[in-house]
Amino acid sequence: MDQKVIPIVAAAPTRERKRQQPKGRRVDPAALAEVRALLGDAPRRRDLLIEHLHRINDRYGQLGTRHLAALAQELRMAQAEVYEVASFYHHFDVVRDDGQAESGTAPLTVRVCGSLSCELAGSGPLLERLPQLLGTGVRVVPAPCLGRCEQAPVAMVGQRPIACATADTVQAAVASGDTRDLPGAYIDYAGYVAQGGYRVLRECASGQRDVESVLKAMEDSGLRGLGGAGFPAGRKWRAVRAEPAPRLMAVNVDEGEPGTFKDRHYLERDPHRHLEGLLIAAWAVEAQAVYIYLRDEYHGCRAILQTELDRLRNDPPVPGLPRIELRRGAGAYICGEESAMIESIEGKRGMPRLRPPYVAQVGLFGRPTLEHNFETLHWVRDILERGGAWFASQGRRGRKGLRSFSVSGRVRQPGVHLAPAGITIQELIDEYCGGMQDGHDFYAYLPGGASGGILPASMNDIPLDFDTLQPYGCFIGSAAVMILSHRDTAVGAARNMMGFFKDESCGQCTPCRVGTAKALELIRQPDWDIPLLEELSAVMRDASICGLGQAAPNPVDCVIKYFPQELGPGSSGCATDH
Repeated sequence: MDQKVIPIVAAAPTRERKRQQPKGRRVDPAALAEVRALLGDAPRRRDLLIEHLHRINDRYGQLGTRHLAALAQELRMAQAEVYEVASFYHHFDVVRDDGQAESGTAPLTVRVCGSLSCELAGSGPLLERLPQLLGTGVRVVPAPCLGRCEQAPVAMVGQRPIACATADTVQAAVASGDTRDLPGAYIDYAGYVAQGGYRVLRECASGQRDVESVLKAMEDSGLRGLGGAGFPAGRKWRAVRAEPAPRLMAVNVDEGEPGTFKDRHYLERDPHRHLEGLLIAAWAVEAQAVYIYLRDEYHGCRAILQTELDRLRNDPPVPGLPRIELRRGAGAYICGEESAMIESIEGKRGMPRLRPPYVAQVGLFGRPTLEHNFETLHWVRDILERGGAWFASQGRRGRKGLRSFSVSGRVRQPGVHLAPAGITIQELIDEYCGGMQDGHDFYAYLPGGASGGILPASMNDIPLDFDTLQPYGCFIGSAAVMILSHRDTAVGAARNMMGFFKDESCGQCTPCRVGTAKALELIRQPDWDIPLLEELSAVMRDASICGLGQAAPNPVDCVIKYFPQELGPGSSGCATDH
C-alpha cells in the first residue's frame, strides 16, 4: 500500500530574543531590601546560608519564597540550592508567595516531644488536646526528642521549653507571650578563672607542657569519644596532628539521640570547662579555627555560649586563640553524624558523606578536621590535671573511666548521673536513680538511646560500656538509658523508635529511606513477619551509608530475640527458641 509522504518543512529563521531576566523566580526589590537589612554587615558566604535562613525565619516566623529568592541573589547562589537547604530542616517553615504553607505555619509554633520518655509520661494525650485548647493562631506539631528527657513530657513554646508540661502550663506560656529560653545560673568566665580555670591551657601555651606529654596523658586515660562511636580521643588527636596543615576542628553539640541530654546538662552549668578542653585540643593539633555545632532546641545554651565566647575573646587567657564560630542547627537528627554535621556547617543539607576519606583526613572545607563530642572535651582539663591514670582507674569490672548516663523513664530520680564505666543497669537504678517509681517494676531497658537496642530486666548484670553490649545486639552509644516498667512494652518502644528513624532519615540512601518506612509498617501489625523483618534488617545494616540506617533495626531485632511473648500468636517464626 502506498504511504502518504508528508514533507518536512524547516521553520523560518527568527531572530533570537535576548533574555531580559534570568531564569527562575524574579527577585522582589522589597524582599531584597528586607533581607539585606536583616543580614546587615554579616559576610555573604555560602557556608553561612543556614545562619542567614535562621535570621529570616526568626524575624518573620517563616521563610517566604520571595525572601528565599532574595537571599539567593544576595549570596550569588541558585534559588534551587537555597530552597533545597531550607526545605531539608524541620525548623524552617517554607511558605509560598500566595501565603500557603508547605509545612503548615502560624505566628507561634508549639512543639510537643514524642520521644519514648515523653510518650511514657503522657505526651500523646497532650498533643491531641493542645490544638483545640490553643486555637488556630498557634501551630501544634509533634517533635522528635527535645533533649530534656528527665523533664518529660516536654513542650517547646517558641523557643521556651516547658518541663513536665501539662495543657494548663503550655496554655499559660502561650498566653504570657514569653517564648524565650533564658539561661539559669552557671559558672561564668570570671568564676571559672577564679577556680583555676585555663591554668592548664596557659601551661600548654607557655611550654610548661609539651604536645607529646598531653597526647600521652590523653592516651593513658583511655578516654573514648562520648558521642557514641567511642574512638580513643588521644589517638584521634595524634592522627589529625599528623595530617598536613591547615587543620580545623568541629565540636558536636547536636545530641539528638532520644534519651540523651548530658551535653545540655554540662553546658548549662560549666561551659568554660568544655571551652578549655576545646582550646587545648585545638592547640595540640594546631587547628586554625573551631566550629561549635549546637542543636537548635538549645536556645538557652546558645545564649550562654555567645556571651561566654565574647568574654573569652575580649580577655583571652593566652595569646593567639583560634577563631571560634558558633553554628546553629535547624532540627535534623542526622546532623549528629559527624560528616552530616560538617555538611551542615558548610551550609548544605545534612547528608552523611561516603567514607573513606575520613573526616580526620578530609573534613570541613576539605581540610583535616578534629571532630569531638562536647562531653569528650569536658574531661580534658581533669585528665591533664589529675593524670591519665586517674581517669582510667574510675571504672568497675575492669572498664576505664567515668560515664555521664542520661537516665529517663520509670525511675524516681531521672537525670544525668556520673557513674563508673562498667556499672550494671541494676546498680545504676539502685545506687544513682533512687530505684523504680512507686508502682512500677523493672521490665526492660534501652542502654544506648533509640539505636542501642532493648534488653529485658533479667539481663541486668551486663557491664555498661563500649564493647560490652555488642554480643547481645546492643551498644551504649552516648549512654542514653531509658527504663521501662511492667506497664510498658518493648513492642511499643520499638514502634516509637522506628517512627523516629523513619521521620529523621535524610533520604539519601534507599536502604534507610525505604527500610525504616517498611519496617515501621511491618511492626505496626499485631502479627510480625519475622523472616521478612530479619531480611530487611540485614539489608539496612549492610547497605545503609551511615549509622542511622545501620542501627535502626536494633530495637526490632531485640524484640524478636528477647521479647517473643509480646508478639502476636500469628507472628511467623515466633516459636523459635531464642
